Amino acid sequence: MRKNEKAVFMNLCMICDGDGNVLVQDRTKPDWPGITFPGGHVERGESLTDSAIREVYEETGLTVSELQLCGVEDWVDKGVRNVIFLYKTKKFSGNLVSSDEGEVFWLPLDKLPDVKLSNAMKNKLELFANEKLSENFFEKKNGKWIETLK
Repeated sequence: MRKNEKAVFMNLCMICDGDGNVLVQDRTKPDWPGITFPGGHVERGESLTDSAIREVYEETGLTVSELQLCGVEDWVDKGVRNVIFLYKTKKFSGNLVSSDEGEVFWLPLDKLPDVKLSNAMKNKLELFANEKLSENFFEKKNGKWIETLK
């Protein structure tokens, strides 16, 4: 049995302003549309935290610091494990600027359930909020993806 598998690492970062608002992005890409947090892929040789800081800056114009790891989301598809590291922070500086990824704006955290969220965002919010959870795992059963919070 092979013990190793290929992996792709990504990140997502919830930025809180201290007044009950979070920075969201309305993604325009058809493969993953809807409201989510900024983030993206880890580049070769880059630290996980540095990749989140870079992605947030590229997509929002903000420089974040003091990132707290809240959990992971993962799944295996076509022999590759995909892992999203979920971070949150209240520390940021800079001027908010949208990117090609989508418009970014502040939204009250309690209003997130009322907007069109991107795929799996509901369970991601659980990971950000509940310290007793650490993983949202997807597995394919009978041709359908099943999410399990752990």
